[in-house]
Order: sequence, then structure tokens, then C-alpha cells
Amino acid sequence: MKIKRKVEIAVISDVHLGTYGCHAKHLLTYLNSIEPKKLVLNGDIIDIWQFSKRYFPKSHMKVIKKLMSMASNGVEVIYITGNHDEMLRKFSGTTIGNITIVDKVVLELDGQKAWFFHGDVFDISVQNAKWLAKLGGYGYDLLTLLNRGVNWYLDKRGKERYSLSKRVKNGVKGAVKYINDYEKVISELAIENEYDYVICGHIHQPKMQYFENKHGKTMYLNSGDWVENFTALEYQFKRWKIYNFNKDKLAPFVVLDEDEDLQMKDLIAAITIVDQVEKKKKVKKQ
Repeated sequence: MKIKRKVEIAVISDVHLGTYGCHAKHLLTYLNSIEPKKLVLNGDIIDIWQFSKRYFPKSHMKVIKKLMSMASNGVEVIYITGNHDEMLRKFSGTTIGNITIVDKVVLELDGQKAWFFHGDVFDISVQNAKWLAKLGGYGYDLLTLLNRGVNWYLDKRGKERYSLSKRVKNGVKGAVKYINDYEKVISELAIENEYDYVICGHIHQPKMQYFENKHGKTMYLNSGDWVENFTALEYQFKRWKIYNFNKDKLAPFVVLDEDEDLQMKDLIAAITIVDQVEKKKKVKKQ
């Protein structure tokens, strides 16, 4: 019998379902290994910017089915919208069963206030030049696709995997400064609003760090991503930790390819169900 880990809150972000960079099978293995009370999907779960019927593998559809299954089995699912799934922002405030769609949320955790949001609102490139950000998204997708080929070769040779995108980010001083500024601005705003924790995603950089200034302190947390880092955040026993798939042994929970088949219609139904519910609400009001 598979014994799942019980956690109070699990946070995942930047899954980017529908892109070549997404590692859906890794995520499914992780989701099968936990039993959370709350699951926070902190933005960019489905990459609607780059969504195409030409590429949406079964494993990506299975992630959607797994999330809906968890909700139907009593897990409170909070879907926080990001920039790549911003289409859902017009449905912010909608609740369907155990699934709630929001742009941000504040939760009380053992007497502490935790502020959750995706983080793209602090990204100037997204806010002021969306077309440039989308172009960058396609370039990132191409880089991760190339990285898959490189890592396949390294795995065959028994060598350590390598991240091209990390190499690019760490080699560009502007990128490093951007990340540091991003974390600082968010943390200072959290301190100003007296939040004990601030939890975001967006920049694909998992992190847990205290920030302090003359007005107070806060803990900054970033859930990372499921494109290159394969990380999540977990809250249990009044403590946060960064979960890293690469450092875990989850063989009993591995998803097998012979699992039941899923069709594109399942994905389309998952994406459009919110729209149908919203229309019914409008009809009732009339």
C-alpha cells in the first residue's frame, strides 16, 4: 500500500502545461505522493499563451484530471492566476466545488498571515511589453526543449544533468539583479502590510529567505517551477520547506504510461467549465 505524506498546504506554480518544457510526469509522481488539506496552484499552471491542440500530451491532461480528482476528494484547491493563464482572471472570485479561482489570497497559518500571489504584477516586461514577454516565453520554451536533448544524452552517459537556462540566467548580470530586485520589492511590500509570509512564483527560482528592514521582517518564499527545478513549497507543523523532486525517492508513486487514456476533449472541458458556470450565474441573476 502506498503511504502518502500528509501536509497542511502544498504550493506549486509555473507548471506550463502545454509546452515542451513541462515535466508533467514528475509533477504527477509528486501529487500522487502527498495528501494535502490545501493545494495552492500559484499561477502559470496551463500555459494559455502558448496553448496549441498540436501539443498537449496525455501526461499533461492527466495532471488536470489529477487536480480535479484531488478537489473532488476533499482537497481545497486555490487556483491563483498568473500571466500565462491570465485568461482566467475574468473569473476571479468564482468557486466550483472545492476549486476557487483568485488573483491573490491571504491565509492565516497558526496565527501568522501568509500572502499568496503569482508575482507577474511586479514584472515590468510583462506589464509594459506583453508581446516581448511572450516572445521571450517562446525562446525559453525552445531552450528547455534543447535542454531535454542534452540531459537525455547526459543521462545515457551516467553524468549529472545540466540546466542551460540556469546557466544563461546566472551568466547575465542584469538577470541576477532583476531577481534580487524582484525579491526585495515583494518582501518590502509584505513587511509594509504586516504579512509574516509572502509566497509567489513567476521567476522560476525556488527560495526561502527572511527579509528584514527598519519596519519589520517577513519570510519570502518562491515555489520555483516544474520546467527545470521541479520544486514545490510545503507547510506542516508550523514550518515551511522547499520540496525538491530531484532529491526525493518516489518510485512507488511513478505514473505508468498504461494509465487510462485521456482525450483533448477532457482538456477543453477543463478549461471551459468555468465559462459555463459563469454563464449560468448570469442567467440566474436575470
